[in-house]
Amino acid sequence: MGWLEGRFEESVLTTTLEQAINWARASSLMPMTFGLACCAIEMMATSASRYDMDRFGAGIFRATPRQADLMIVAGTVNYKMASRVRRLFNQMPDPKFVIAMGACTCGGGPYYKYGYNVVKGVDLVVPVDVYVPDCPPRPEALLEGLMRIQDKVRGMKDFTVNRPLDLPIPSRTGYTLLPAEQHELANAL
Repeated sequence: MGWLEGRFEESVLTTTLEQAINWARASSLMPMTFGLACCAIEMMATSASRYDMDRFGAGIFRATPRQADLMIVAGTVNYKMASRVRRLFNQMPDPKFVIAMGACTCGGGPYYKYGYNVVKGVDLVVPVDVYVPDCPPRPEALLEGLMRIQDKVRGMKDFTVNRPLDLPIPSRTGYTLLPAEQHELANAL
């Protein structure tokens, strides 16, 4: 009787190559160190010992986009910062994923009405996979967003993520969009 005979009778595991690669990708996400405002404090708390993002395979924050496959945009994105966010996104290797963390990142937050320099959602700059809204979101919410990214990675087909190659970067017009009540008041004067 050979050395391997009888060793694998009770516990045989079969899978496809695609599922094995997706499992490895989902279990080894490397987020980029990228925080723009107060939501970055909650992102740091998520990777600290109390919440321990490393349990989900995403604990090693990378300082360079060329080694990261997950961008967590945490904070207010200004028009001046939008081109830098886009450049960092373009430098990340494929497949790459984006989490929009916080109300300011998802839709402009409290600066939506009167902020002339705030991008009204980071999805105008980079394609967003998961939104984590709140002001600021709790670490548990970011962990939930991370698990949704892992679900997305596990369901990938053909080893790629189909994304458009280039998205326009919003530009500043110089005019603020007034709320309807102030627009009527300005026209009346």
